[in-house]
Amino acid sequence: MFNALTGLNQRVGNFPGVTVDKKTGNCHLPGDKAATIIDLPGTYSLYPRRTDEWVAYKVMLGQDPDIKPDIVLLVADASNLKRNLLFCSQIIDLKIPLVVALTMMDIAKTKGTQVDIPGLERELGVPVITINPRKNKGMDALRKTLEQVGERLNHAPHRDFIDVKTLAPAPIEGVRQLFPGLSNYAAIHYLINHENFLLDESAQETIEKLEKQHQFNPTKTQAEEIMQRYGRIKHIMQQTVIEADPLQKTLFTEKLDNLLLHHRWGYLILLAVLFILFQSVFFIAQFPMDGIEWSFAQLGGWLTKLLPAGWFTDLFINGILAGLSGILVFIPQIMILFGLITILEDTGYMARISFLTDKLMRKAGLNGKSVMPMISGFACAVPAIMSARAIENRKERLLTIMVTPLLSCSARLPVYTILIALVIPSRYYLGFLSLQGLVMMGLYLAGAAFALVVSYIMKWFINIKEKSFFILELPVYRAPRWKNVLQTMIEKAKVFVLDAGKVIMVISLILWALSTYGPEKKMQAVTAQYATLVKQHPEQKAELERRYKTSLLENSFAGIIGKAIEPAIRPLGYDWKIGIALVTSFAAREVFVGTMATLYSVGEDADENNNTLRQKMNAAVRNDGTKVYTLATGLSLMIFYMLAMQCMSTLAVVKRETKSWKWPMIQLAYMTGLAYVMSWLVYIVFR
Repeated sequence: MFNALTGLNQRVGNFPGVTVDKKTGNCHLPGDKAATIIDLPGTYSLYPRRTDEWVAYKVMLGQDPDIKPDIVLLVADASNLKRNLLFCSQIIDLKIPLVVALTMMDIAKTKGTQVDIPGLERELGVPVITINPRKNKGMDALRKTLEQVGERLNHAPHRDFIDVKTLAPAPIEGVRQLFPGLSNYAAIHYLINHENFLLDESAQETIEKLEKQHQFNPTKTQAEEIMQRYGRIKHIMQQTVIEADPLQKTLFTEKLDNLLLHHRWGYLILLAVLFILFQSVFFIAQFPMDGIEWSFAQLGGWLTKLLPAGWFTDLFINGILAGLSGILVFIPQIMILFGLITILEDTGYMARISFLTDKLMRKAGLNGKSVMPMISGFACAVPAIMSARAIENRKERLLTIMVTPLLSCSARLPVYTILIALVIPSRYYLGFLSLQGLVMMGLYLAGAAFALVVSYIMKWFINIKEKSFFILELPVYRAPRWKNVLQTMIEKAKVFVLDAGKVIMVISLILWALSTYGPEKKMQAVTAQYATLVKQHPEQKAELERRYKTSLLENSFAGIIGKAIEPAIRPLGYDWKIGIALVTSFAAREVFVGTMATLYSVGEDADENNNTLRQKMNAAVRNDGTKVYTLATGLSLMIFYMLAMQCMSTLAVVKRETKSWKWPMIQLAYMTGLAYVMSWLVYIVFR
């Protein structure tokens, strides 16, 4: 609905916890009027438990310094109206102008539920508009209603839903004298949550005195309020809603859940879904990736022959073009992966994964709600860590934040892809099982397994004792919105190209400079040495030219950096070029591929027959003539990138979410240490 009103393309999903912060957009209303629409995280009541619920709560209570809402547009589910009316009734008693947008009327009809819209408007005393944003139905009526409500903002507010003042008359009156203009219901929330409000010290002390003086009991008051509200809601439901006998109709959703949530078959189906997902990523993307690689190789060879020799040509081909190829070649896989994940979200299966994995998660110190951020971590750890706000329990939320970066994000995909193509043969079992796809799936599952093990260990060291529970609304199964799937694929490709691409291009250019230039005396000595060798052995000119370029690279500034850290990484099977890539990719993991493209382009002729990056890396040898990228080195490097914390943005968001540098520093230390040890073990085993 937010996207339909504003024309934006904010991410949506058929499961809770997608929105964890405020999203803002502009909307045009009838009569050439404009409105600012602010999308708040979803909540079921005005008694917040999760961090994301506090975002919405503070806006509703006027405690957000940036937002003072004129109208609340409440989205209610017609197929679960009783549950949604609780929050609706609380907003009514806050005396904020309210419009109710009733969705899921088609699902309600399927359930045999009939809603009397005029009767519901009468009982609530607020406008109720039925909408279907997926099909753009009812949106014009909604805009018109918002415009009409906006015109009479200064008129008398709607009537009370319940008589709130009877809950605690004396303290409510005391708060209202302190804050004239406050509604009775808002006064109750000032009594309950004033410690979290933007109040001066004097007001805080006055409210504390009122609580003690009148023996105000927040738990008892809340319980009495909810009982009164549900009593009134029951009456409204009897007057305005006809519901079918639940025993007479079994929905398609319930039948499907009997299979997909089965204690045995459910897990097998989940593994099958993941298997198909990763096989598809490799199989479908193979042809467009090969085409992009071939195109850049041909373009590089053609430009080398066409353009005059010089530093600018070298910069353009080995810096800009090499960096660009390292970005664009992975777009097909990123689009396919996110397209398939969006289909799982849209259909409602993502929420079932949470339900299925809750038991396993609890053993590791987490719960089923941790699954959503962790699954989002397959896309990017930054929004995934932010979505952990939906977890009420502080310990489980902190554990989720600490282990989510272990899930293989999209930035690791380019690294996995090129390394798997290098060291894993393109072999098929039974005619359709791709060995490369199985290895890719194994890396993703291994990341998840490490996350659970680390969480299990960490839970003994985080001393927060707080009871946990898992309640999740399972959405109905729906057909995927293909337009939404396509938009998501395009958006993710744009994000990768524009955001990650900027970093890759900048580092590629810096790296080209570091790889091309070095200490003047060293570079001159190398040039003089090879000039002498060419005179002595003119028949070996081609081989000497190749060795000359390699020596120049080794003595460049980049080569000096790589050689300096080579002793530390040699036990893992890495050479100095890989060392440079490890350093540059601490800014962002996907920079690894751009670094390799630049290093191997600078160090080798661009017009050789083996002129794609994979071919050049495959042909790379050490000083003793042995191959650099053996199975042991390739697997070791994959494990390092799977486990290492190589993302500055993730560290920054962890600091913001935990409000301390302590946790991101612990995260950086344990992930880097774990990556080093596991990579060393893998190299030893497969060497």
